[in-house]
Amino acid sequence: MQVSKKPTDPADAVMREIEEIGKKSFIPSIGPVKGKILSEVVRKLKPRKILEVGSLYGYSAILITKNSPANAEITTVEKNPEHARVTEQNVERAQLENQIKVIQGDAMQTLSKLPGPFDLVFLDAEKTQYLDYLKAVEDKLHQGSVVVADNVGVFQDQMQNYLHYVRNTGRYRSRTVETLLEFSETTKDAMEISEKRY
Repeated sequence: MQVSKKPTDPADAVMREIEEIGKKSFIPSIGPVKGKILSEVVRKLKPRKILEVGSLYGYSAILITKNSPANAEITTVEKNPEHARVTEQNVERAQLENQIKVIQGDAMQTLSKLPGPFDLVFLDAEKTQYLDYLKAVEDKLHQGSVVVADNVGVFQDQMQNYLHYVRNTGRYRSRTVETLLEFSETTKDAMEISEKRY
């Protein structure tokens, strides 16, 4: 008896395409390994309102949306006009344009204008500005909001101020999850997962 194949989820198909592009051209989407960690955080948190800083090609925005409640809304901010354009295309192809809003612009000029509150924030843009990004939206986070920061292993020297803030000020309950760099089998990296305490 032949088992009929389930139709492919368009979001899954788009994510696989981005993974393939990443492998060939070393474009640093978070990839499936870190994606699994992020998915677990999202499924546990069940966020309704989400902010992403740094879209690249839309991989993580699509991944977060797929693992969030059906009525979740995500705003993703991307500085590079071409990356923002590709993200919009990928979001449409994934049939998630009703949930994902792409904003092209400098996060430092955009974040303070966005309406909160946010249940989840994902940081994956200019590493030296992670603390600036967090400070720009911190008053839009509530107790229990979670901030996930990517590349805190490879680029930890560029974000010491951010890591000190979430780990040592008492405002966040923060943990480091070690993993590998996107599409690398040897380079170690990490993600910082920080829950706002008050």
